[in-house]
Amino acid sequence: IRVGFSQVGSESDWRLANTKSMTNALSEENGFELLFDNARQKQENQFLAIRNFIQQEVDYIVIAPISEYGWDSVLTEARDAGIPVIIMDRQIQVEDDSLYTCWIGSDFYNEGKIAVNWLDDQLALQKRTDEDINILHIQGTDGATAQLMRTKALEDAVAEREHWNIVAQLKGEYTEAKTYELVSEYLKTGESFDVIYSENDNMTFGALRALNEAGITHGRYGEVTVITFDAVRAGLPYCLSGKSELC
Repeated sequence: IRVGFSQVGSESDWRLANTKSMTNALSEENGFELLFDNARQKQENQFLAIRNFIQQEVDYIVIAPISEYGWDSVLTEARDAGIPVIIMDRQIQVEDDSLYTCWIGSDFYNEGKIAVNWLDDQLALQKRTDEDINILHIQGTDGATAQLMRTKALEDAVAEREHWNIVAQLKGEYTEAKTYELVSEYLKTGESFDVIYSENDNMTFGALRALNEAGITHGRYGEVTVITFDAVRAGLPYCLSGKSELC
């Protein structure tokens, strides 16, 4: 069974683990021939890969989409060629849902709700429910489902809570290096915040490095509470040690 797989890229530890999982599952030993393409965070590369898969007459196409939008034309080509398409991880928005067979992924909005409800509980324990809580929001790649839904969960929570404020939204694009630079620059403004809500662990690693260099404590007993997502292996020790609060 020939499978063409278009992967977002290799921007995070989660993505690398996801690629390894896919290549292990779709191995020759399991009866598959995998045609793998790394889109390097560019949607046009995904379109090119899918058209190449169609030309090579694969049996299935699997896509981890960079963005939710812009898929109608290329998926129509796949359907016309009789190739089923499976969407993985992030979702897509198309006019005709029959353009793909199924989606396999997480409920990113519910993840965000779990995070903000956890923060509610922590603030209650600390008797801070009537204090102003300033949140520094670090976002993933624009248009990715995880970014859209984790952002929506936070923004909905802030709209419902009188004392919560988002002081800034930084575009970390799921990478450690960019987030480190953005948070380092933001700290130079002198604006204070109580919480970092970071939409993946690699961005969190960059933010923590910036906080450490600035001498700002964080975690269970620190000045800043850090909420992070994805639970990559390198991130779990931070949660267990209390350096970040939620995975």
